[in-house]
Amino acid sequence: LISVVIGVDPAVEGGDETGIIVSGKTEDGMIWILEDQSIHARPRQWVDRIVSVWRRWKASAIVVEVNQGGDVISELLRSQQINLPIRKVRAKHGKVIRAEPVAMMYASDQIRHAGIFPALEDQMCSCVPGQVMSPSPDRLDAMVWAVTGLQSAGRAKTSALPF
Repeated sequence: LISVVIGVDPAVEGGDETGIIVSGKTEDGMIWILEDQSIHARPRQWVDRIVSVWRRWKASAIVVEVNQGGDVISELLRSQQINLPIRKVRAKHGKVIRAEPVAMMYASDQIRHAGIFPALEDQMCSCVPGQVMSPSPDRLDAMVWAVTGLQSAGRAKTSALPF
């Protein structure tokens, strides 16, 4: 692996999960979904999980959606007293539109899974344009952020990704 990124879609409502997906890129450009560490928990618990995953994978970036919760999410992560490589992203479009470029990468065999991730794969299969997904596809969104983070490696810390 030449780069590893963790995508995070934080839970802001009690029923949602915090999506935590690890992805990596190899020298040949292949993207791998490496791990799904999504969790239904309080912020303190998912922050601890993100830090643990970051340490285990030595990730180059943690891409965190900040639409709901704003900088509170980044501050929770930074409260760990370590220099986490956080890249804040703000979604400009809905989840389905954000997932389309990643879906195209799957269709052209540019992304593979390094294991079986049933909950993530269920969310991927249930993502249908024009339909509202309930509950929120937090794992899918975290995976999209992780893959997009790999594709935009080297860009600014506060990202203005194309979606």
